[in-house]
Amino acid sequence: MTTLRDLPSIDILLQTETAAHLIARFGRPLTLDAFRFVLDEIRTRFKTSGIVDLPATDLILAQAESKLTAWTQSTLIPVINASGVILHTNLGRAPLSDDTIRAMDAVSRGYSNLEFDLETGKRGSRLIHAESLLQKLTGAESALIVNNNASAILLILSALANKKRVVIARSQLVEIGGGFRIPDVMKQSGAKLVEVGTTNKAHVSDYQEALIESAGLVMRAHRSNFKLVGFTEEPELKDIVEIAHKFDVPVIDDLGSGALYDTAKYGLAHEPTIQESIQAGADIVCFSGDKLLGGPQAGIIIGKKVLIDKIKKHPLARAVRADKACLAGLSATLTHYLKDEAEREVPVLRMMSLTLKQVQGRAEAWMNELGQGLALSNVEMEIESGLSTVGGGSLPDESIPTFLLALEVKSVEKFLKALRKNNPPIIARTEQDKILLDPRTVLPEQEGALLVGLKNLLKT
Repeated sequence: MTTLRDLPSIDILLQTETAAHLIARFGRPLTLDAFRFVLDEIRTRFKTSGIVDLPATDLILAQAESKLTAWTQSTLIPVINASGVILHTNLGRAPLSDDTIRAMDAVSRGYSNLEFDLETGKRGSRLIHAESLLQKLTGAESALIVNNNASAILLILSALANKKRVVIARSQLVEIGGGFRIPDVMKQSGAKLVEVGTTNKAHVSDYQEALIESAGLVMRAHRSNFKLVGFTEEPELKDIVEIAHKFDVPVIDDLGSGALYDTAKYGLAHEPTIQESIQAGADIVCFSGDKLLGGPQAGIIIGKKVLIDKIKKHPLARAVRADKACLAGLSATLTHYLKDEAEREVPVLRMMSLTLKQVQGRAEAWMNELGQGLALSNVEMEIESGLSTVGGGSLPDESIPTFLLALEVKSVEKFLKALRKNNPPIIARTEQDKILLDPRTVLPEQEGALLVGLKNLLKT
């Protein structure tokens, strides 16, 4: 009769050739953990289900290897974005330029002058990196980089408006992804929220009335992820600045998306640019690095030097500061703009600037490639016109005409699941029971992997 005593011991497992290979790959401590885990599972099943036959040693080793692979496999992996959403928040937002990736790699592989002054040989400041680039590009007096725009807002309010009144239009009390709400951030920073106007209208006179009592800041929050339409009205930023400055109150403009180029040139609605905010007289402007700017995740604060200096000295600034990889990558991305090559080098801008003819050509090339040598009796393919979107909390309801490779398959859900299980995973979208793949958001270097993955799935 089979008993648990017939199970091989860990010592016996360790004497096998397979164990030696596993230890070489995964290390001895983790391999021992896997052996114990698998043996404990077998003992539990034996006691609870009354199995008669115990697994052979080879099977136990195979189960341990499977467990080790699962434990050590990264959960964050590259995917192919064929969804047509350029700034897909769930897929990591902005893909980075080659120069940006190289810059981040270079400072990460070894040591860098992150906080070392090469001229004097003494301690330097990480806060200077990317600052001069932002000054040249925007005309701002000073700049500070933190880890994202949400922390930028919290830091600004904490440094400049703690226990002070902050005036903001009621229509701008927005919530962005993850439940990040302007009123909650104000409360966390110690600022006192002062709402003006109504949910659909605010006037300069509303700001003036609120500013009669002393205030620490006036804030404008750009509604980058939704539109307010209909019977609405709000003052221009320059008018808000003018009335605030009459009361000697600084104005902070939270742009969110961070556009350095006019998006209207791509057939989209005009997104307020960073330069426009500075020119309108905003004292502080903050925005994201990984949205329309097309760089790594960052929160960028620019504006008047006297205010930026105060923000830099706040204790929270250290807690939310950017690391060396972010600073290097952001500097490389900004350099593309400075050299007037951003539309060619920054993937987000390159995707938005693709012509309809270029997208159509890629879609047709895909269909021709997939149709060669494949018996597609169970699948119908065609090229359809459609729309790409910007996404990422930017330019709500705005889209760009595109062409799509449309696949009609037996089971849309099963095919989508198979696409996601591909290596690398392929993310598509569906409409009217069709699988839609948008060439606009597929990086050129991933096109080969996309076609190989599709061919393998269409064969089955």
